[in-house]
Amino acid sequence: APENLMQALEDLDYLAALDNDGNLSEFGIIMSEFPLDPQLSKSILASCEFECVDEMLTIAAMVTAPNCFLHAPPGTEEIALTCWRKFSHPAGDHFTLINVFNAFKEASANSTSQCNNEKWCRDYFLSCSALRMAEIIRAELVEIMKRIELPISEPDFGSKENILSIKKSLLSGYFMHIARDVDGSGNYLMLTHRQVAQLHPFSSYYNTRRIPEWVLFHEFSISEDNSIRVVSEISPDLFVELVPQYYFSNLPPSESKDILQEVINHLSPVSTTKEEQK
Repeated sequence: APENLMQALEDLDYLAALDNDGNLSEFGIIMSEFPLDPQLSKSILASCEFECVDEMLTIAAMVTAPNCFLHAPPGTEEIALTCWRKFSHPAGDHFTLINVFNAFKEASANSTSQCNNEKWCRDYFLSCSALRMAEIIRAELVEIMKRIELPISEPDFGSKENILSIKKSLLSGYFMHIARDVDGSGNYLMLTHRQVAQLHPFSSYYNTRRIPEWVLFHEFSISEDNSIRVVSEISPDLFVELVPQYYFSNLPPSESKDILQEVINHLSPVSTTKEEQK
């Protein structure tokens, strides 16, 4: 559909993947080397700047592979939630996925047979095939990084600096996927489309009953009760630091946009005053 094509071009423009003539920019050409959604490619390239490539490649592999969490059989839901809670990371689902992947790799390293791997996954209500697929995807992404001579930083998962760097990398690509809890009960209004969504039941926040106000999400699903999937908490300050100004100015009016504008005014009162005088 023409409107879908125009939306896709607009998104690529926001991601700095197009030049003024509508062709791929130099940045866009590098992004196109990755067989991923443009937002994810942009986040990986941003991670080179923020020195968290190792972790970002794991996130990219995990969100590209099939969902690793299995639907628990009737009567075992609480057991599954208890198992998944062991992987939960307070920063959000993207970080929880890193914990799951690292735990699977550790279990594989300590295992002497494929059957043991599958048993470990069954015990934690995880999909062994999905996690193996994530391993394959990640290895392919590493090869692409080496082929186009991009740096791969050493793993540093867990430090405060690393968590902040991952959030910055994610925001560099997914600034269009931001939502705010408007009533304190988990009703998230998406900034771009003005639709209301809830957390997906597989979210670690859903599991821990914590409702962050501002979140970045990987995808929105109408078919799954208007839910946002793979969600991590962000701060308004971090969002306004990394969002392209021309994207922000095109957002539809909302209370959330007003709050973010106040943050911008607070962070740069001098430039705001100059702009008003202009």
